[in-house]
Amino acid sequence: MFTLRERASGFYVDWLVLLIYLTLLALGWMSVCGASHEYGDTDFLSFTTRSGKQLLWIVCSFGLGFVLLMTDEKYFDMLSTILYVGMMFLLLITPLLAGNIKGSHSWIKFGSVMSLQPAEFAKCITALALAKVLSQSDFNLRVREDFWKAAAIVLLPVGLIILQRETGTALVYLAFFFVFYREGMSGSVLFAAAAAVVYFIVGLRYASDPLPETTASIGEYVVLIIIGVFTLVLMHRYLPRERTGKMFVQGLACTIVAYFISRWFVHFDVSSVQLLLLFILTAYLIWQGLGMRKRVYYYIAAFTVSSVCFLYASDFALNNVLAKHQRERVAVLLGTDSNVNDGGYNVHQSKIAIGSGGLYGKGFMNGTQTKLKYVPEQDTDFIFCTVGEEQGFFGSTLVLLLFLTLIWRLIWLAERQSTTFGRVYGYSVVSIFIFHVAINVGMVIGLAPVIGIPLPFFSYGGSSLWGFTLLLFIFLRLDAIDRRRLHLTN
Repeated sequence: MFTLRERASGFYVDWLVLLIYLTLLALGWMSVCGASHEYGDTDFLSFTTRSGKQLLWIVCSFGLGFVLLMTDEKYFDMLSTILYVGMMFLLLITPLLAGNIKGSHSWIKFGSVMSLQPAEFAKCITALALAKVLSQSDFNLRVREDFWKAAAIVLLPVGLIILQRETGTALVYLAFFFVFYREGMSGSVLFAAAAAVVYFIVGLRYASDPLPETTASIGEYVVLIIIGVFTLVLMHRYLPRERTGKMFVQGLACTIVAYFISRWFVHFDVSSVQLLLLFILTAYLIWQGLGMRKRVYYYIAAFTVSSVCFLYASDFALNNVLAKHQRERVAVLLGTDSNVNDGGYNVHQSKIAIGSGGLYGKGFMNGTQTKLKYVPEQDTDFIFCTVGEEQGFFGSTLVLLLFLTLIWRLIWLAERQSTTFGRVYGYSVVSIFIFHVAINVGMVIGLAPVIGIPLPFFSYGGSSLWGFTLLLFIFLRLDAIDRRRLHLTN
């Protein structure tokens, strides 16, 4: 029997989040019906159909949510370390137990009826472990040892999931670094991450475009200039006494002179001039660091060197490490490959499906693109195209507004937590939801790479649905107890 205390805390559950959760589940099930339905089907509740199976998983998620709301919150803290170690072991042995499903070894089968993906549940366990570590009284993310301890908790499952060939799911865990930023991590880390994205997009997008009248490529040349500008920006921010304005003018003059020499006299790779300028700038920073005895000089120098290494490593990885289908997806995203019969087929078909829905949509179960199975994975990773085709622009907007409201509400709940454990876990949930929604919708409309991650509460599958339910309802339980405690105190 549950105690009176446990029953009473249920009245403090945030009912707005619960209502949005139920609404998204209902809309998600309708979308699965529309995406998996075939002409002539009449029984949507049969467990032999995907809509019937999804309904069963939804009912089970209700029971899971109820159990979590009735669980004593102290167990989430107490058992987080044990659960994390157990989950990491399960992720380690998953490739040995799982079969090959479309190149991935991440699904463990239980008989012929059910299969689960441990990586989906590992998000929740990782969030709990991270909340426990960051809530320690003497823990400080600005201390190097503490930062790497927290980063290891996130990066370990990333590595284990990559071994399962689930790169998309592994990338979701990088969302935890937004939690680090909220808890005191230096903004320079996010700046470095944003810079890496800029290098990757610009460098690879224009890698094959030659710079006029030179032997350099536009991508390499422009990125090296950007690296120099970013280095000077960091120097201006953290080393105000340095004459960064003068350095910028000198570097710009050298760049212009080198380009006109290559254009009018002798053609050469002007990127080598940019590399030389960056080398001189790095040497200057190291020299000043030795004289001033300040680590910030070394950090900025390391940023410059790492940026150059990333530029050339990303090109090497794209052409020598990634699989053929992954290279095609990156090429389609960057606009260097528009072949709709190859890497761009999925995105091209999903755009057609969404566009054909118009403002009001074709109506429930009336989507022609989805009925004729033109869109691959249309009830899992590309489920949002079903929403666009059947419910149109207004229906898609409603779904996005529901997700936006849910995320906004979760941020508000996380900020009002009286414990660090609750706040960190809450922001972990927020970060994961933001990443999933942004990337999934983005890849369906061609604004993000196709990395194969589900849309929360919409995509077909029990592992994904239960994983998001675990994430959400543990936080609702923590918030309910916190609200109850605050109410009794006042």
